[in-house]
Amino acid sequence: MRLADRRLLEKQIADDTISASQIDPALVTGYRGFYNRVVKRCLDFILALILLVVLWPVLLVISLAIVMDDGFPVIYRAKRGGYHQNTFRIFKFRTMVKNADQIGGGTTALRDPRITRVGSFLRKVKLDEFANLFSILGGNMSFIGPRPELEEYVNQYKGTERLIDEVRPGITDYSSLEFINLDEVVGGKNADEQYEKLVLPRKNKLRVKYAATVSFATDIKLFFLTVFAVLRKAENVIFRTKQVKQVGKGKGKQKAKK
Repeated sequence: MRLADRRLLEKQIADDTISASQIDPALVTGYRGFYNRVVKRCLDFILALILLVVLWPVLLVISLAIVMDDGFPVIYRAKRGGYHQNTFRIFKFRTMVKNADQIGGGTTALRDPRITRVGSFLRKVKLDEFANLFSILGGNMSFIGPRPELEEYVNQYKGTERLIDEVRPGITDYSSLEFINLDEVVGGKNADEQYEKLVLPRKNKLRVKYAATVSFATDIKLFFLTVFAVLRKAENVIFRTKQVKQVGKGKGKQKAKK
């Protein structure tokens, strides 16, 4: 992508008066490249196969933890809009109570009561995403790409937004990094409404940005940025847990003295 086009793309993404559907489609050309059409899929398949062989003990431990905490099923499979407008079912380790979709909306709220005890930990450190290795192996997803979206939102794509479907959905992309703490953004009430108002317009812009800039260099950059972001988040989770325990011990000692 030429530097001048990249700057113009960034300018349109930053402009709040321009929606994702109104971004100049002439600037969105990365998805046409040989890397996106051929190379990316080959790399995804090989890496997913290797990781499944290496990480199967971890997947087994996660599965057992879910069963012991809240029973079966272990895997959550929901419909999402996919590559070339083809609907598919994602693979994710279940982090919510059974039939959570029927209890609440499609957006996870802050301190959502549907989240299980084990699920809360899995979500915070992104271990629930490991099951998507099967989605990647099957060709429905990629390691790097726009997060798979609910069909109701995908069906509303218009204009340049339709080019989002020209790249495979992925585990992480620009929007995943920006909204890594999505529940804190949407808050605890009216999560779906807040998502549509505060998050979705920006997310779609960043999805278009990925379709415009997809390349091996872009994917490597996003991969390492995601790893660092997840490790930083995991560190914060562990640090908070230690602080809570220390505060609890301190209160216990005070009560004992009284």
